[in-house]
Amino acid sequence: MNSSVFLRFRQLALVVILLGIAIISFGPSAQPTAPQQALPDGKDSTTVAQVLDSRPGEETLPALILLESTQGAIDLQVVGPFAAELGAPPIPNKDGTAAFIPMTVPAAKAEDNNARIKDLRAQAQSLDPSIKAQVTGPAAIRADLANVFSGANFLLLAVTGIIVAILLIVTYRSPWLWLIPLLVIGVADRVAATAYTWVLSALGMVWNDSTSGILSVLVFGAGTNYALLIISRYRDELTRHEDRFAAMAHAWAPTVKTIAASGATVIIGVACLLLSAVPTTRGLGLATVVGIIVAFIFAVFALPGILLLFGRWIFWPRSPGLNEDKHSSLWDRIGQYVGHQPVKVTVVSLIFLSLASLGVGAIETGLDQRNQFVTTPESISAAADLARAFPDQDATPLTVITQEPQKVSELLQNQGYVVRPDRPAEQWSVFNVSGADVNEVREAVRETDALVGGVDAQLIDAEESAARDRMIIFPLILLLIFIVLAVMLRALIAPAVMTFSVLLTNLAALGIGWWISTAVFGFEKFDSLTPLYAFVFLVALGIDYSIFLISRAKEEAQIYGTRIGVMRSLSATGGVITSAGILLAAVFAALGVLPLVALAQIGVIIFIGVLLDTLIVRTILLPAVVEIIGEKFWWPTRLKEAQSTQLDA
Repeated sequence: MNSSVFLRFRQLALVVILLGIAIISFGPSAQPTAPQQALPDGKDSTTVAQVLDSRPGEETLPALILLESTQGAIDLQVVGPFAAELGAPPIPNKDGTAAFIPMTVPAAKAEDNNARIKDLRAQAQSLDPSIKAQVTGPAAIRADLANVFSGANFLLLAVTGIIVAILLIVTYRSPWLWLIPLLVIGVADRVAATAYTWVLSALGMVWNDSTSGILSVLVFGAGTNYALLIISRYRDELTRHEDRFAAMAHAWAPTVKTIAASGATVIIGVACLLLSAVPTTRGLGLATVVGIIVAFIFAVFALPGILLLFGRWIFWPRSPGLNEDKHSSLWDRIGQYVGHQPVKVTVVSLIFLSLASLGVGAIETGLDQRNQFVTTPESISAAADLARAFPDQDATPLTVITQEPQKVSELLQNQGYVVRPDRPAEQWSVFNVSGADVNEVREAVRETDALVGGVDAQLIDAEESAARDRMIIFPLILLLIFIVLAVMLRALIAPAVMTFSVLLTNLAALGIGWWISTAVFGFEKFDSLTPLYAFVFLVALGIDYSIFLISRAKEEAQIYGTRIGVMRSLSATGGVITSAGILLAAVFAALGVLPLVALAQIGVIIFIGVLLDTLIVRTILLPAVVEIIGEKFWWPTRLKEAQSTQLDA
C-alpha cells in the first residue's frame, strides 16, 4: 500500500508540475489595448470613444506640452523651433508667462504611446533652464498610468512572497517546511498569470494592468490557505499513523472535500463579477475563477506528493510523534468562555460590528482623475498648472459628437463654453469643449442628438455603472452563498445565520475601511469600484472560515450534540484557521504597494474584513449563536438522522 500511495501522489505531482511548466512556457497572451475596454457598456462616453476609434488613419490620443517661464515672460524664440519640429505653433497665455503646444500621439499600441510621451518630455525639458516643461493630456495620463504599473506587479509579487514566507515560518516554526508550500503556490501563481490571459483571449474578453496584481494576491492567499489545511490534517494523521504514506492517504480525501467546498464557494462568488457592465471587471471575474482553480489543483494534487518525498523530520523541530497530545488549552479556554456566556458574547459582538458598520452611511464614491493615483504623476500636476495659466483650456476637454453641428455648437457657445472643432468621425462632427461641467453640457444638448464623452464623462459614467453593478451583484452573491450553504449543510437556519454574519462583517469592514481611507490615508472618496471588489472578495473568501468551523461542528454534533460539538470544532480548527485568516489578510494588505488608490482601498478593506471574519465571527460570534440556538441550528434536518457529508478542516 505504501508504495502504491506514494506512486499515485508522485504521479499527480509530476503531471501538475509538468503541465504548469508547459503553460508558463507559452508566455501570456497579448493584452488588449483598445481605449474603451475599461468603459461600461451602453454609456454615452463609451459610444463616443468607439466613434472616435472608428476614424480612418492611425489611432491617436491628444497630448499637450505646457511650457512655463520661471523668469517672467516666456521666450517664444526658444520655444519656436521645438514647436515647428512638432508641427504645431506655441499658444501663449494672456500675460505671456506660459505657452502650450497641442498635438496628437500614436496610441494604437500602449508601448508606442508611452515611448512618444517619454521622448516629448525629454525634448521639452532640454529646451532652456528658464522653462518648466510638462506633458499632459489623455495620452500622457495613459502613459503615466502604465509607468506607475511598470515593475509594480513584480514588487507586489515580492512583497506577497515575503509576507507568506514570514507567516509560514511563524506558523510552522520550522527552518524548511515553509519552503514547500511557498514554492508550490509560487509556481501556481505564475501558471495562473499565464493561463488567465489565454482563457480571456479565447473568449474575446479583456483585462487591464491591475488584473495580474489582484490575481497574484488571490492565488497566494487562497493557495496558501489550502496548503495550510492539507499540511495541518497531514500532521494530525502522523500522530495516528507511523507510516507517512498511510497518514497522507487518510488526510487527503477528507481535506480535499472541505477545500473543494470552499473553492466552489469562492468561484461562485467571484463569478458574479461576470454580470458587471464593465468589460475589464468581467475579465477580472473570469481571471479570478481561473486563479482559484489553479491554486486548488496545485495545493491538492502537487503539494501532497512533494511532502511525501520527505519524512517526519520536515516538521522539525516540531516533528509529530505517535499518540501526540494535540490538546489546545487556548482554544479550549475560548470555547469554555463562549459556551458559558453565549448571550453576552453574541450581544457584544453584534454591537461592535454594528457600530463599525455606521461608517457605511458616510461612504462617498467617485474619484476624479487627479485623485486616482497614490502619488501625483506629471500629467495630473501639469493639468492643474494648465488650468491656472489657461483658464479656458482643459488638459482633458470633453468630447461632443453630433450630426447637428451648427445647432450644438451654438448651444454650447451660448453657455460660455470654449468649443473647438476636431477631426470628424464617419457621419459625426466632433467638438472639444473646455471650461465645462459634464452634467451641464449634457443638459445643454439634451434636446439634440449629441453625445458627450471624454475623460471626465467616462468617470461619471463609470460611477453610474458601478452603482448599477452593486445593486445587482450584492444581493445575488448573498443569495448564491445562501443556496450553496443550504445544499452543503442540508439546513436553512445555519446558512441564514452564516450569510447574515458575512453580510455584517462586510458592512463593518467597509465602515472601518472608509474611516481609515479618509482619516488616516487622506483619500477623499472611495473609487467607484472599491465597494464592489471589496464586497465580492470578502463574501467569497470570508465565508470560508465559517464553512470550516460549521462543517466540523456538524460532524462533532452527531456524536456529542450541537452545543458540545461546536466547541470541539472550535478547539480542533482554531489554530490552523486563525493562521490561514491572518495570512490571507496580510497578503491582501500587500495591494497597498500598488500605485492606485482603488487597489490600496480594496487591500485595506479586505484586510480588515478577513481579520473580523477570522477573529470575531468564526471564533466567538458563530459558536455563541450555535450555543443559543442548539439543535434547531440544523433545521429542517434532524441531526440524529443526518449523514455527515462535511469533513473537518
